Amino acid sequence: MTRSPWRPALAGAAMAALLAGTALAQDEAQPETAWTELRASITGDRPVQDGAGVLTLEAPKRAEDAAIVPIAVRIALPDGDARAVKSLTLVVDENPAPVVGTFSFPKPQHRFDLSTRIRVNSYSYVRAIAETQDGALYMSKAYVKAAGGCSAPAVKDPAEAKANLGKMRFRTFAERGEAQIQVRHPNNSGLQMDQVTRLYTPAWFVESLSVQQGETPLFSMTGGISVSEDPTFRFTYAGNGEPVTVVAKDTEGHVFTHSFPATGGT
Repeated sequence: MTRSPWRPALAGAAMAALLAGTALAQDEAQPETAWTELRASITGDRPVQDGAGVLTLEAPKRAEDAAIVPIAVRIALPDGDARAVKSLTLVVDENPAPVVGTFSFPKPQHRFDLSTRIRVNSYSYVRAIAETQDGALYMSKAYVKAAGGCSAPAVKDPAEAKANLGKMRFRTFAERGEAQIQVRHPNNSGLQMDQVTRLYTPAWFVESLSVQQGETPLFSMTGGISVSEDPTFRFTYAGNGEPVTVVAKDTEGHVFTHSFPATGGT
């Protein structure tokens, strides 16, 4: 019998697929010890259901930069579904301060996309927990391989960061029905070392942010040290001609307020 010249290649491909599948299974089977310890402080004794059909979480399996890990949460529910989402909480199990932030929607959402950039301190599950208007909790999770994000030095020079403190940018992407807000702020985690003094830089970060269009609130955030430097948020947005106002407050009591045309600006 003639031996097919393709058989070794096919066998190699099959083995590669098997190994990839094994690696994926190992990622999915990572122990959740930290979450077991954290859960009560975040959700109390309330049951947390699988988020399939309510929300999805997108995150890289291996982050290129642990200090700016991109994540996206997508709420996708049929119109009229009683489970409209009134808040989202992001959690990184292994971070020193695990709760990244909570995003609240004055008008519960059936469809809403939200993305941001976070710090991940060590290999960890990242979680998105949705609370629906009927009080139920739903969760989606992803395992991210990253390390050192909370202690990574700031990208920008401290003098430059202070000179631009609180400046904002608002961009719209009409073709996608989205907008993006960026706030210039070092968002120091308290775990970063000053390379000159060799002392730790005190924590200093944006602790709250609210966005409204005209008189209509779109969403608000209560955040912590796990939000990356120069906090950036991209979200579902339908411009209606009314100006957009963003108010941010940091842990030193600074309040930054900016209003933008509905089509964006700086």
